[in-house]
Formats: sequence, C-alpha cells, structure tokens
Amino acid sequence: MDDAELKFKKTIESLENKLLNIRAGRANPAMLNGINASYYGVDTPILSLANITVPEARSLMIKPFDKSALKEIERAINEANLGITPVNNGEVIILTVPELTEEKRKEYVKMAKAVCEEAKVALRNIRQDANNEIKKMELPEDEEKLYLEDIQNSINEYNKKIDEIFKEKEIELMRV
Repeated sequence: MDDAELKFKKTIESLENKLLNIRAGRANPAMLNGINASYYGVDTPILSLANITVPEARSLMIKPFDKSALKEIERAINEANLGITPVNNGEVIILTVPELTEEKRKEYVKMAKAVCEEAKVALRNIRQDANNEIKKMELPEDEEKLYLEDIQNSINEYNKKIDEIFKEKEIELMRV
C-alpha cells in the first residue's frame, strides 16, 4: 500500500512538471527546464549556467554567470524549438513570449488534457500492479477485499486531483 501511494504521488509530481512546460502566454523560468547548453564540452542545464529573471509578464532575461556561455545558451534555446527567438545583446539573452491566439490556447488545452490522461493511465497501471501484489499475498478474502477497496479509494482521490489540476491549467491557458 505504501509503495503504491508513493508511486501515486510521484505520478502527480511528474504531471505537474510536464504541465509547467505548457506555457500560458506568460514568461516562466520553468519554460527552460530540460534545456541544456554545452559548457566547456559538458551538457549543463541553463538554469545552472545563468540567472533567469522575469522583468515583464511576457519576457525572460537570461544573464549567464560566465559571458563565454552566452552563445551556447542562445544555440540551445534555438534548438529547443520553444517557438521563441532569443535576442542576444552581448550581456544578456532576452526571450519575449508571443501573445497566444485563441487557436493556440485551445491546442495547449488539448495538450494538457493528453498529459493528464497519460497520468491517469499511469495511475491505473500502478493500481493493477498493487492489486496483483495483494492477490499474490493469499490473504483472507475479507482482508484482501479491504486492501483492494483502499487502493480503489486512493485511485479515485488521485483521479479527482488530476481533474482539479487540469481545470486549473485550462483556466490559466484560456485566460487572455
């Protein structure tokens, strides 16, 4: 039970991290999560190479700790296909997040829904594994039924949580 509960929580954490990458027309340093730049031959996360600030709602300013990394950071952002063109002024890189069209917002809502559905599938797989483990234990029938009900109740709770997370993200994405 504890193992399944831990896996449920990790699934929710993973979902929240994936949803951070679906942008809502506002600048967020999390947009750069997972983007690595080559720094002296080593792939290094941009978040480790620079200070990232949000001077305005729709722009990010990336100020590298070492100016020699500026070109590599710019290249990595271009290769990441964020849909944003970095502007390098020799000191900092500025990313201006374009305003989202209604069509693009709806597309992002569909992406968010798909990510949430993946999380629900992952929860069902974890439930199936936990149910199989419980059945292997050869417990008395009433005790086994109790454990299976506990797992199902947890699944219902986490599915509600995923639905709430999706509703929040949908509101955020559709807000102009």
